[in-house]
Amino acid sequence: MNAAVPVARRAGVLQEFGKLGAFLRRDLLIAWSYRSAFLSDLVALIAQAVLFYFVGLMVDPTKMPQYGGTRTSYMAFVVVGIAITSLLNVGVGRMIAVLRNEQLMGTLESLFLTPTRPTTIQLGLVLFDLVHIPIRMAAILALSVVVFGVEFRPAGLLPATAIVAVFIPFVWGLAATSAAAVLVFRRVTGLLGLGALALTVASGTYFPLDLLPGSLRWSGRFNPVAIALTGVRAALIGGVGWEHLGPQILLLAPMSAATLAAGVYTFRLALEKERRAGTLGIY
Repeated sequence: MNAAVPVARRAGVLQEFGKLGAFLRRDLLIAWSYRSAFLSDLVALIAQAVLFYFVGLMVDPTKMPQYGGTRTSYMAFVVVGIAITSLLNVGVGRMIAVLRNEQLMGTLESLFLTPTRPTTIQLGLVLFDLVHIPIRMAAILALSVVVFGVEFRPAGLLPATAIVAVFIPFVWGLAATSAAAVLVFRRVTGLLGLGALALTVASGTYFPLDLLPGSLRWSGRFNPVAIALTGVRAALIGGVGWEHLGPQILLLAPMSAATLAAGVYTFRLALEKERRAGTLGIY
C-alpha cells in the first residue's frame, strides 16, 4: 500500500501536466484565430523602437551609466528596459485579463469546480504567455540590433537568461496576488495598473535611477525589477560575467521566492473565501 502512494502521486502529477497542455492548445488556437493581433503587436514594437530611437538622439550620452566599463547608448538602455518590463506588464496584465474574462463569461466557477489544482489553473491560464513573452523579448532585442545598430555582448546572453529565469517567479507572484484581488474585489484593474506603472517607473526602465530623487533612488536598490534590469544590462551591454552578477542573482532569488509564495498563498485564501461565500461566479 505504501509503495502505491508514490505511484499515485506520479500519476497525479502527469495528469496535471496533461491539463497544462490543454490550456496551451486552447490559448494557441484562440490567438491563431485573431492573426491580426500578431501583426498589430509587431507594428507596435517597431513604432515603439522608432520613438525611442529619436528620443535617444536628444539624450546627453554622458548622462548614461556604464556597465562593465562600457557606456551605454540610450537606445540599448531603454530596449533592455522595455524587454524586461514587458515580461512584468504582460505577465501580470494577462493573469488579470484572463481571470476577468472567465468571470464575465461565467466559466470561472465551473473551472475551479473541476478536479484541477488551483496552481495548475493559474499556470495554465498564463502558460501561452510564458512561451510568447520570451519570443517577444527576443524580437525586441533583435529588432534593435538589426535595424538600429545596437550592440550587445553575446557572452552576456547566458547570464542574462539566468537573471530572467530568477525574475519570472517574482512576476508570477505579483500576477497571483493581482488575481486574488480580482477574485475578491472584481474591478480593480485600474488600481493594479497604477501599481505596475509605479513599479516600472521606479525601476529605471526609461531613465537611469541616478536621476531620481534621493529616497526613490535608494529604494530602487531593493526593487526586484531594478535589480533584474541592472543585471541584464550589465550582462548584455557590458559583458559582465558570473562573478559580478552572482551577488545580484543571490539578492533577487529570495525576493522572487517570497513573492511567489505570498502570491500563491494569497490566491488560495481569496479562492477559499469566495467559495465559502458562494460568490465565486459573481462579476
